[in-house]
Amino acid sequence: MDTAKKTKEYLSGVAAEAKRVTWPGKRELWESTLVVIAFIFILAVATGVCDKVIELALKFVKS
Repeated sequence: MDTAKKTKEYLSGVAAEAKRVTWPGKRELWESTLVVIAFIFILAVATGVCDKVIELALKFVKS
C-alpha cells in the first residue's frame, strides 16, 4: 500500500508542476524548430568535411 500512496503523491506532484509550465506559442515553437534544423544541417556539413579530410589524410599516409 505504501507504494500506491507514493505513486499517487508523485503523480499529483507531476500534475501540479505541469500546470505551472509556460508552453511556447506557435511562432516561438516554429522559430526554435528552424534553429534546430539549421544546426543539424551545419553539423552534418561539418561532419562530412571532417570525414573527407580524414579520408584524404589516410590515403596520403597509406600511399
